Amino acid sequence: MSSETRAEGEVKPRNRSEATKIIAGLRQIVTPQGIERLEPVEINGARQWISIRSRNPANPVLLVVHGGPGWVAMPTSWYFAHGWDEYFTVVQWDQRGAGKSYDPAIVDTLTVDQMRKDIDAVIAWVRSETGQDKVFLLGHSWGSLLGLDVARRHPEWLHAYVGAGQVVDMRESERRGWAWAMQKARERGNAEAVKELESIAPYAEGSAAVPIQDLFLQRKWVNAFGGAAFNRPDAGFEAAAIALSPDYTDEDVRNVWKAQDISVQRLMPAALETSMSSLNDLDVPVLLLL
Repeated sequence: MSSETRAEGEVKPRNRSEATKIIAGLRQIVTPQGIERLEPVEINGARQWISIRSRNPANPVLLVVHGGPGWVAMPTSWYFAHGWDEYFTVVQWDQRGAGKSYDPAIVDTLTVDQMRKDIDAVIAWVRSETGQDKVFLLGHSWGSLLGLDVARRHPEWLHAYVGAGQVVDMRESERRGWAWAMQKARERGNAEAVKELESIAPYAEGSAAVPIQDLFLQRKWVNAFGGAAFNRPDAGFEAAAIALSPDYTDEDVRNVWKAQDISVQRLMPAALETSMSSLNDLDVPVLLLL
C-alpha cells in the first residue's frame, strides 16, 4: 500500500478494542523471565481479581491496595504505574465487590472486618506465589486504612509500608475538607456553594453518623475547588483512563461505577468511624506520599 493510499484510509484507533490493543502492546513485558498475569483468585470465599507484572521476578514485591472504597487502581495503572515493573513485581488487587471483582451476590459480605481478612489472605497468597516472605505495601486513601492496619498487626510481612493520601482520622479530615471548601466558596463569591455547604453544617461534628448524601455534597465542592486533583475542577480526566484499560473488558468498565457505589454505601459509614490517631509507633519503616 502506498503512503498516499494509507493517508486516505481510516485513522486508528476507531474503537475501544483497537485502543486497548495499542496500550497493551506498548506496555508488553518481553524480558525472558518477565511476568504478565491477570487472573481471579478465590479469597475467603469470593472471586477476586489480581494482576502481577514484573520484568524480573527477583525484584521485591509491591502490593497496591486501592482507595475508594471501590475506587479501583488496576484499570488506570497502565498510565500511573508505567515503569514500576522495572523495579518491582507489581501486584494490583481489585478488592471484594470492586472493579473486576464485582459480584452482586456478595454485597452483604462487604464489611470492614471482612476487608481486613481479605487483605491478610491476599498478602499470604502473594507471598506464596512469589516465594518472597516480605512485600512492600502501598495503601491509597481508603486502602491506606487497611494497609496501615496490616503494618500495625503484621510488620513481619513487610519491607516497608507506603501511605498515599494516608487516612488517620476520617471525621477530622471530613471537617477540614468542609471548612476548606467553605473558605474557597466565600473567597470566590460562589453563593451556590456557600448555600449548599451551609445546608449540611455542622458537618461531621459530634458522634452522629454522617449521611452519605452529605458526604457526596462535601466532595462535590472540595473537588470543584481543586481538592481532588490540584487546580482542576474534577478528577474526571483520570476516571476516563479506565475506559482504555487493556485489563478490563467492556463489561468490567460498565460495572466500575455500579460496584463503587455499592462499596461506598456498604463500607464508608464504618470507615468514617475509624481512627488510627492513637497509633504512635510501628515496627516497620513508613513512607508517606502526600
